[in-house]
Amino acid sequence: MEAGTIQQRESFLNNIAKQLGRERMSTVVRPDWKYNPQLELYKGVNQDDLVEILKNQCNNIHTTFRETTTVDLENVVNEVITEYEGKLIVAENDSRFEEFGLSNYLHTELPKEHRKLHLWDPGLGQENIEFSKTADVGIAFSDITLAESGTVVLFSSSMRGRSVSLLPISFICIIPKSTIVPRMTQAASAIHKQIEAGDEVPSCVNFITGPSNSADIEMVLIVGVHGPVKVTYIVVSDK
Repeated sequence: MEAGTIQQRESFLNNIAKQLGRERMSTVVRPDWKYNPQLELYKGVNQDDLVEILKNQCNNIHTTFRETTTVDLENVVNEVITEYEGKLIVAENDSRFEEFGLSNYLHTELPKEHRKLHLWDPGLGQENIEFSKTADVGIAFSDITLAESGTVVLFSSSMRGRSVSLLPISFICIIPKSTIVPRMTQAASAIHKQIEAGDEVPSCVNFITGPSNSADIEMVLIVGVHGPVKVTYIVVSDK
Protein backbone atom coordinates (compact mmCIF):
# COMPACT_ATOMS: atom_id res chain seq x y z
CA MET A 1 0.00 0.00 0.00
CA GLU A 2 1.37 3.40 -1.00
CA ALA A 3 1.72 6.09 1.64
CA GLY A 4 -1.21 8.51 1.59
CA THR A 5 -3.51 6.17 -0.34
CA ILE A 6 -7.12 6.11 0.87
CA GLN A 7 -8.45 2.56 1.15
CA GLN A 8 -12.13 1.57 0.75
CA ARG A 9 -13.25 5.20 0.64
CA GLU A 10 -16.34 4.58 -1.52
CA SER A 11 -17.68 1.70 0.54
CA PHE A 12 -17.07 3.68 3.74
CA LEU A 13 -18.99 6.75 2.49
CA ASN A 14 -21.77 4.61 0.98
CA ASN A 15 -22.24 2.90 4.33
CA ILE A 16 -22.53 6.26 6.13
CA ALA A 17 -25.16 7.46 3.63
CA LYS A 18 -27.05 4.21 4.05
CA GLN A 19 -27.07 4.55 7.84
CA LEU A 20 -28.42 8.10 7.43
CA GLY A 21 -31.15 6.80 5.16
CA ARG A 22 -30.28 8.88 2.11
CA GLU A 23 -28.30 8.89 -1.13
CA ARG A 24 -24.66 9.90 -1.28
CA MET A 25 -24.21 13.68 -1.53
CA SER A 26 -21.88 14.82 -4.28
CA THR A 27 -21.98 18.52 -3.41
CA VAL A 28 -22.39 20.44 -0.19
CA VAL A 29 -24.58 23.53 -0.19
CA ARG A 30 -24.02 26.14 2.49
CA PRO A 31 -27.22 26.62 4.53
CA ASP A 32 -29.17 29.84 4.03
CA TRP A 33 -29.88 30.75 7.62
CA LYS A 34 -33.12 32.65 8.24
CA TYR A 35 -31.73 34.50 11.23
CA ASN A 36 -28.24 35.98 11.49
CA PRO A 37 -28.12 37.89 14.79
CA GLN A 38 -24.33 38.01 14.68
CA LEU A 39 -24.56 40.39 11.72
CA GLU A 40 -26.69 42.85 13.66
CA LEU A 41 -24.19 43.43 16.46
CA TYR A 42 -22.33 46.72 16.02
CA LYS A 43 -24.25 47.36 12.81
CA GLY A 44 -23.72 50.91 11.61
CA VAL A 45 -20.62 51.67 13.68
CA ASN A 46 -17.80 53.55 11.95
CA GLN A 47 -14.03 53.16 12.29
CA ASP A 48 -13.82 55.82 15.02
CA ASP A 49 -16.45 53.93 17.02
CA LEU A 50 -14.49 50.70 16.59
CA VAL A 51 -11.32 52.39 17.85
CA GLU A 52 -13.15 53.40 21.04
CA ILE A 53 -14.54 49.90 21.51
CA LEU A 54 -11.04 48.47 21.09
CA LYS A 55 -9.57 51.05 23.46
CA ASN A 56 -12.09 50.19 26.19
CA GLN A 57 -11.53 46.47 25.74
CA CYS A 58 -7.78 46.91 26.16
CA ASN A 59 -8.45 47.86 29.78
CA ASN A 60 -10.04 44.45 30.29
CA ILE A 61 -7.22 42.43 28.71
CA HIS A 62 -4.29 44.12 30.46
CA THR A 63 -3.05 45.72 27.24
CA THR A 64 -1.67 49.23 26.79
CA PHE A 65 -3.46 51.20 24.08
CA ARG A 66 -1.80 53.95 22.05
CA GLU A 67 -3.17 55.87 19.08
CA THR A 68 -1.10 57.91 16.63
CA THR A 69 -0.61 58.98 13.04
CA THR A 70 1.88 57.72 10.48
CA VAL A 71 3.96 60.86 11.03
CA ASP A 72 4.36 60.22 14.76
CA LEU A 73 4.44 56.42 14.63
CA GLU A 74 8.24 56.26 14.88
CA ASN A 75 8.25 58.31 18.07
CA VAL A 76 5.51 56.23 19.67
CA VAL A 77 7.22 52.93 18.82
CA ASN A 78 10.48 54.27 20.26
CA GLU A 79 8.71 55.39 23.45
CA VAL A 80 7.21 51.95 23.97
CA ILE A 81 10.51 50.16 23.32
CA THR A 82 12.21 52.48 25.80
CA GLU A 83 9.46 51.83 28.35
CA TYR A 84 10.00 48.09 27.92
CA GLU A 85 13.79 48.59 28.25
CA GLY A 86 14.18 46.85 24.93
CA LYS A 87 17.72 46.07 23.80
CA LEU A 88 17.11 42.99 21.68
CA ILE A 89 14.32 43.55 19.16
CA VAL A 90 12.84 41.00 16.78
CA ALA A 91 10.44 42.03 14.02
CA GLU A 92 8.57 40.43 11.19
CA ASN A 93 9.98 41.01 7.71
CA ASP A 94 6.87 42.93 6.70
CA SER A 95 6.69 45.46 3.84
CA ARG A 96 4.41 47.60 5.98
CA PHE A 97 7.38 48.74 8.07
CA GLU A 98 8.54 50.66 5.00
CA GLU A 99 5.00 51.66 4.04
CA PHE A 100 4.45 53.24 7.46
CA GLY A 101 7.85 54.95 7.54
CA LEU A 102 9.58 52.74 10.11
CA SER A 103 12.38 51.22 8.02
CA ASN A 104 14.89 53.98 8.70
CA TYR A 105 14.09 53.88 12.41
CA LEU A 106 14.59 50.12 12.65
CA HIS A 107 17.78 49.96 10.63
CA THR A 108 19.42 53.28 11.53
CA GLU A 109 18.08 54.73 14.76
CA LEU A 110 17.85 51.55 16.84
CA PRO A 111 21.60 50.74 16.53
CA LYS A 112 22.42 54.27 17.73
CA GLU A 113 20.70 53.41 21.01
CA HIS A 114 22.87 50.29 21.37
CA ARG A 115 19.95 48.07 20.44
CA LYS A 116 20.10 45.03 18.22
CA LEU A 117 17.44 44.33 15.60
CA HIS A 118 16.73 40.91 14.13
CA LEU A 119 14.42 40.83 11.10
CA TRP A 120 12.81 37.45 10.49
CA ASP A 121 14.74 35.68 7.74
CA PRO A 122 13.55 32.28 6.47
CA GLY A 123 17.09 31.54 5.32
CA LEU A 124 18.29 31.57 8.95
CA GLY A 125 15.93 28.82 10.06
CA GLN A 126 16.18 28.00 13.78
CA GLU A 127 18.31 31.10 14.42
CA ASN A 128 15.15 33.22 14.14
CA ILE A 129 13.48 31.27 16.95
CA GLU A 130 16.57 31.30 19.16
CA PHE A 131 16.83 35.09 18.89
CA SER A 132 13.11 35.46 19.60
CA LYS A 133 13.55 33.45 22.81
CA THR A 134 16.02 36.03 24.12
CA ALA A 135 14.35 39.15 22.68
CA ASP A 136 13.03 41.89 24.93
CA VAL A 137 10.49 43.10 22.37
CA GLY A 138 8.72 41.60 19.35
CA ILE A 139 7.09 43.86 16.76
CA ALA A 140 4.45 42.86 14.22
CA PHE A 141 1.54 44.29 12.23
CA SER A 142 -2.06 43.17 12.67
CA ASP A 143 -3.87 41.93 9.56
CA ILE A 144 -7.37 41.97 11.07
CA THR A 145 -8.27 43.43 14.46
CA LEU A 146 -11.34 42.48 16.50
CA ALA A 147 -12.58 45.50 18.45
CA GLU A 148 -15.03 43.57 20.64
CA SER A 149 -12.46 41.20 22.14
CA GLY A 150 -9.27 43.21 21.63
CA THR A 151 -7.84 40.49 19.41
CA VAL A 152 -5.19 40.95 16.73
CA VAL A 153 -5.07 38.48 13.85
CA LEU A 154 -1.64 37.71 12.42
CA PHE A 155 -1.14 35.83 9.15
CA SER A 156 2.08 33.85 9.50
CA SER A 157 4.35 33.25 6.51
CA SER A 158 7.97 32.45 5.74
CA MET A 159 8.79 36.14 6.33
CA ARG A 160 6.51 36.55 9.33
CA GLY A 161 7.26 33.89 11.93
CA ARG A 162 4.79 33.44 14.76
CA SER A 163 7.65 33.38 17.30
CA VAL A 164 7.86 37.18 16.97
CA SER A 165 4.57 37.55 18.84
CA LEU A 166 4.88 34.54 21.14
CA LEU A 167 8.40 34.35 22.57
CA PRO A 168 9.74 37.85 23.46
CA ILE A 169 9.10 39.27 26.94
CA SER A 170 7.03 42.12 25.50
CA PHE A 171 5.07 42.52 22.29
CA ILE A 172 4.17 45.59 20.23
CA CYS A 173 1.42 45.17 17.67
CA ILE A 174 0.93 47.96 15.15
CA ILE A 175 -2.71 48.15 14.11
CA PRO A 176 -3.59 50.01 10.91
CA LYS A 177 -6.93 51.63 11.68
CA SER A 178 -8.48 50.17 8.52
CA THR A 179 -7.91 46.61 9.82
CA ILE A 180 -10.32 47.05 12.73
CA VAL A 181 -13.60 45.14 12.43
CA PRO A 182 -16.34 44.65 15.03
CA ARG A 183 -15.82 40.99 15.97
CA MET A 184 -14.99 37.42 14.94
CA THR A 185 -17.94 37.39 12.52
CA GLN A 186 -16.30 39.90 10.21
CA ALA A 187 -12.83 38.37 10.56
CA ALA A 188 -14.08 34.92 9.54
CA SER A 189 -16.03 36.44 6.65
CA ALA A 190 -12.93 38.25 5.37
CA ILE A 191 -10.90 35.03 5.46
CA HIS A 192 -13.68 33.11 3.68
CA LYS A 193 -13.80 35.75 0.95
CA GLN A 194 -10.06 35.41 0.42
CA ILE A 195 -10.42 31.66 0.02
CA GLU A 196 -13.38 31.99 -2.36
CA ALA A 197 -11.43 34.50 -4.44
CA GLY A 198 -8.60 32.01 -4.79
CA ASP A 199 -6.19 34.13 -2.75
CA GLU A 200 -3.55 32.37 -0.71
CA VAL A 201 -4.41 32.13 2.98
CA PRO A 202 -1.69 31.07 5.44
CA SER A 203 -2.00 27.68 7.07
CA CYS A 204 -1.20 29.40 10.38
CA VAL A 205 -3.47 32.27 11.42
CA ASN A 206 -2.94 33.47 14.99
CA PHE A 207 -5.66 35.15 17.06
CA ILE A 208 -3.91 36.93 19.94
CA THR A 209 -5.73 38.76 22.73
CA GLY A 210 -3.33 40.80 24.83
CA PRO A 211 -0.55 39.28 26.96
CA SER A 212 -0.48 35.60 27.79
CA ASN A 213 -2.57 34.66 30.82
CA SER A 214 -4.18 31.75 32.57
CA ALA A 215 -6.77 31.21 35.28
CA ASP A 216 -6.48 27.42 35.34
CA ILE A 217 -5.46 27.29 39.01
CA GLU A 218 -8.41 28.10 41.31
CA MET A 219 -9.69 30.65 38.76
CA VAL A 220 -7.00 33.13 39.77
CA LEU A 221 -5.86 35.15 36.75
CA ILE A 222 -2.11 35.19 36.21
CA VAL A 223 -0.78 37.41 33.40
CA GLY A 224 2.41 36.46 31.58
CA VAL A 225 2.37 32.70 31.94
CA HIS A 226 3.57 31.33 28.61
CA GLY A 227 4.35 34.29 26.37
CA PRO A 228 4.69 38.09 26.43
CA VAL A 229 4.18 39.60 29.87
CA LYS A 230 3.38 43.05 28.46
CA VAL A 231 1.61 44.03 25.25
CA THR A 232 1.00 47.39 23.60
CA TYR A 233 -1.38 47.99 20.71
CA ILE A 234 -0.56 51.03 18.57
CA VAL A 235 -3.45 52.08 16.35
CA VAL A 236 -2.21 54.17 13.45
CA SER A 237 -4.36 56.09 10.97
CA ASP A 238 -3.65 54.74 7.52
CA LYS A 239 -6.59 56.16 5.52
